[in-house]
Amino acid sequence: QVQFVESGGGLVQPGGSLRLSCAASGNIFSFATVGWYRQAPGNQRELVARITSIISGGHTNYADSVKGRFTISRDNAKNTVYLQMNSLKPEDTAVYYCNANLASRDFWGQGTQVTVSS
Repeated sequence: QVQFVESGGGLVQPGGSLRLSCAASGNIFSFATVGWYRQAPGNQRELVARITSIISGGHTNYADSVKGRFTISRDNAKNTVYLQMNSLKPEDTAVYYCNANLASRDFWGQGTQVTVSS
């Protein structure tokens, strides 16, 4: 069982920045693809960014809507994955969830609210 502790959400003005953190309960990065998803009210949960496992090369991919503004990274020693969000827009407002896909199983964090508003 993989568990996560997420942090870093909050209220920010348009154009501002936030960094989300997700600390995993164990060393999963060697074999798991980890990523961030988000869900706005009335919408389906969507992929924001992900990074493949260490043994798969650590490749990243992003939703078109966040390319050039968001960056996913991880600290293997701390078992933590980050999402740096810059140039935030009101449409980025959502609950953001950390995810790990390990051996075809999905594990989810509890979610952290990000609100972009003036």
